[in-house]
Amino acid sequence: MHSFSELVALFETRLNNTLPFPERPETLYEPCRYFMGIGGKRVRPVICLMANELFGDITEDAYRAAMGVELFHNFTLIHDDIMDKAPLRRGQTTVHTRNGLTAGILCGDVMAIYAYEQLAHIKTSLQQVLHLFNKTSIEVCEGQQLDMDFESRNDVTIEEYIEMITLKTSVLLACSLKMGALLGGATEGNADKIYEFGKNLGIAFQLQDDYLDAFGAESGKIPGGDIIANKKTYLLLKAMENANDLQLTAINALLQRDDESKVPAMLSLFANTGADVACRDAVAHYSQLAFNSLEEAAVQSSRKKHLHDLATYLLAREK
Repeated sequence: MHSFSELVALFETRLNNTLPFPERPETLYEPCRYFMGIGGKRVRPVICLMANELFGDITEDAYRAAMGVELFHNFTLIHDDIMDKAPLRRGQTTVHTRNGLTAGILCGDVMAIYAYEQLAHIKTSLQQVLHLFNKTSIEVCEGQQLDMDFESRNDVTIEEYIEMITLKTSVLLACSLKMGALLGGATEGNADKIYEFGKNLGIAFQLQDDYLDAFGAESGKIPGGDIIANKKTYLLLKAMENANDLQLTAINALLQRDDESKVPAMLSLFANTGADVACRDAVAHYSQLAFNSLEEAAVQSSRKKHLHDLATYLLAREK
């Protein structure tokens, strides 16, 4: 059994040696190589390998699935950056900023197609894997659209927010895990337990991100980027849900501003309405659901240790 860090190293070697992009046209493929090379935690492809190893040695099919997941994930990031007009990704210049809008669109498009090319080489359970991957790809697009829609809505509910982050973020984690499990020979029941583990882990992770953006910034950094951008996070939605009339008036007044000076006032409102505690409770709730599903998977506990340790590490972040 391999640890997460060991599998990251193995996957990075595989990625560097087998990137599928040809040399020409350089204006299309050089930006793809650039973006794939600027890093990332590689969580999605590696948990695919980890789930595969729950049931035996890691297979060639699992590596193909992991490559497909990573290519698809990076396609979504390139297009998200375009929609968000973001200048930086992982501290580096985004593709559309560096190479132009057309290159950004086409680079993302071709990356998605190469993701399917990787899956086409899978020799076992291909129909199951492809159906799951297609379903997940559609859901990710739906989640991104909901996120964009929420920007112009003032009536977003907590339930809608959870649905959005599930689709935009969690289902790809869950898909990665389930594909790895299926390719390792898991039963449908076991694969579903692994899927639920990933889905709830992803929800907990995103809710924790909401909390840390507000209350867990590193020393020397300005906290509250989501607050400045008026993003409809769990904290904001819960604060609005819990607020009395005076607090709601104050929240709405702060939402008319986009300057850093409003952050302390909004943080105070998050605390006074109990939104901060509610967010931490929600993280704990979805974390427990995730660990319960992992525990219920009919796999020897010792084989689940690395996945359990990774989830614990991800959910124990303080910044």
